[in-house]
Amino acid sequence: MGLIMAIAPVVIVGGIVVYVIERLKHKYNQGNLGKKKSKGAQDLLNSLIPMGMLFGCAIGVIFGMFFSISLVFTVSLGAGIGYLFGFFAYEIYCNKGNTYS
Repeated sequence: MGLIMAIAPVVIVGGIVVYVIERLKHKYNQGNLGKKKSKGAQDLLNSLIPMGMLFGCAIGVIFGMFFSISLVFTVSLGAGIGYLFGFFAYEIYCNKGNTYS
């Protein structure tokens, strides 16, 4: 059981990272990577993925405190899931167009 708890976050988060990087690479190759007109809107767009990781880490710490799961497991899994949610927020904000910037 200990070996599974050690390898599972690496496999799950690794799959998430590969998915996000391949999607961003695909968008870059098509030439439609997110660009906003104002500097503030572009800064928000660029910080969505790292903020998702921070929130995921925080949620992982909270889960690690209340459940009998290893803190390293919950923080790493939380960061990976936050990375994915940050990417989804990035996608949604990119598709809103420049009218909100």
